[in-house]
Amino acid sequence: MVHRPTLRALAAAGAFLALQTAQAALYTDPAQLPRSEYDFIVVGAGTAGNVIASRLTEEQFSVLVIEAGISNEGIIATEVPFLGATLSPNTSVTWNYTSTPQAGLNGRTIPYPRGRVLGGSSTINFEIWTRSSRDDWDRFADFTGDEGWSWASILPYMKKSESLVASTDRHNTTGEVDPSVHGHTGPIQVSLGGFPTEIDQRIIDTTEQFPQEFPFNLDMNSGTPLGVGWTQDSIGTDGHRSSSATAYLEPALNRSNLDVLITTTVTKLATSGAKVNGLPHFDIVEMAQSPTSKTFSVRAANEIILSAGATNTPQLLLLSGIGPAAQLRAHGITPVVDAPDVGQHLADHPFLGNHFFVNSTDTLEAVARNATLAGADLAQWEADGTGKFSDPGANQIVWLRLPQSEQPPPALDAAAGPVAPQMEILPVDGFVSFVEATPATGFFLTLASIVVSPLSRGSITLASADPFTAPLIDPGLLSSPTDVSVMVAAIKAGFALLSASAWDGFVLSPTPDLAGATSDAALAAYARNSTSTVFHPVGSARMGPANASSGSVLSPRLLVNGASGLRVVDASVFPFIPAGHPQAAVYAVAERAADLIKAAWK
Repeated sequence: MVHRPTLRALAAAGAFLALQTAQAALYTDPAQLPRSEYDFIVVGAGTAGNVIASRLTEEQFSVLVIEAGISNEGIIATEVPFLGATLSPNTSVTWNYTSTPQAGLNGRTIPYPRGRVLGGSSTINFEIWTRSSRDDWDRFADFTGDEGWSWASILPYMKKSESLVASTDRHNTTGEVDPSVHGHTGPIQVSLGGFPTEIDQRIIDTTEQFPQEFPFNLDMNSGTPLGVGWTQDSIGTDGHRSSSATAYLEPALNRSNLDVLITTTVTKLATSGAKVNGLPHFDIVEMAQSPTSKTFSVRAANEIILSAGATNTPQLLLLSGIGPAAQLRAHGITPVVDAPDVGQHLADHPFLGNHFFVNSTDTLEAVARNATLAGADLAQWEADGTGKFSDPGANQIVWLRLPQSEQPPPALDAAAGPVAPQMEILPVDGFVSFVEATPATGFFLTLASIVVSPLSRGSITLASADPFTAPLIDPGLLSSPTDVSVMVAAIKAGFALLSASAWDGFVLSPTPDLAGATSDAALAAYARNSTSTVFHPVGSARMGPANASSGSVLSPRLLVNGASGLRVVDASVFPFIPAGHPQAAVYAVAERAADLIKAAWK
């Protein structure tokens, strides 16, 4: 990890945390900010926000970053890849949200954690690094009319954000990754799994036995992800998580033009009254540390950059009078910009953990049930960053499309194109579920099935005009019958994968809930009863064509339509959900956005 200066050292200095002359400052109290105006104010120190702060302070701009959460420093689980699953839900580093009842999930509510810590969700995610397909990005470009969002144009930004490094065990990765499609000098360290599991070779052997159904793919981040490939993770050679906090923000703390304020919630964006080109100009950020504490304000001379994420960004827009006018008035909020699409088009990836009993005693359960073994694994990681704790635990990913005979009609196919996957299988050597606890006995294989190009859409709406009240989060999971059909197909594809001889003697049987689903209708019922989310919300403040009168919130340059001085840079901007784990895509968006902002203000 980078430690110059570390956030831990700053936090130890007390409530007022200021370094002298050539270094930045980290504050825990808005009353102690040294100035009332900055060139740029970034709301949210998450995946995208820290990229923006880092890149803008490479120039002579003054930047303030405001984060509602706490510092990531001193929380060991944010550093240890294997412990990522312990960071959510219901912890001190998440927002601890809950969805509305989901009709597609038999009326169940589900936990909906988002990162509330420096680094945001890049600090609490499962570190999987996927760029999605070239078809996804080309669709973004087609939809917005901006070729800058195409695969060819965004690839340099993908490379700029990453540095492909050796795995923690330094094994020879020849034949597991294509270095030529990667960056080698960027802030985020990306590596292949550094701890082999007992299922790795079985999965690779399956690609050899069934090369048509499960073809091997040398590098799923080449733009054509379909097939079976080795997982890439945001983990450094030293075995530590590489997040936007450690890779982008922490090095930037050497700069005198950067201030960071934590444990402070932005409550509203406001206008001081001026208009630019006839549009209300948002230049005031209001904030408080609790519902009863004093409200403070600070001004942005150039722009406010909203990077609060796919749940909090639309909430803050609505609280600021930017959204559907009728919804705003219902909460006593005066509309400033009537923007019907704010909070709409929310998309997420439904996740279903399918479990099988296995003939093994070396799965994740072995560590979970043995404190002595877990302690030894942690001690090894602390000593040299190696071993089981240096790895998040999923060393391969399977990206698939439905068989041609089962493809939905074009109007019901949400995939971006022929090289974009419709479903994912994530194999894990152990029991993984966001719905049920790990059983006290038995050893397991999980083949998680994920609908990565879902048709279902949901929304973020206000529950209250109180900024400290959680918004209503409705991801609409499995609300489309097409998504249910794709999920059923993904479950069946998992069974097909396990029919390879490589699994003989290892896989014993499905667990009872899965074994009892013996028809498509029964599998659909099982899916509705057991599906949750893999925590990939996007699209709730999406970009669209320039000068669009409806259907989007942002211009292709990520400026808020109908307003001046306000830009959004986070996962909410995607017009369609990327068919992959989104963190790498968010970093690429933020890198391009930083260049757009620099070009506008140099």
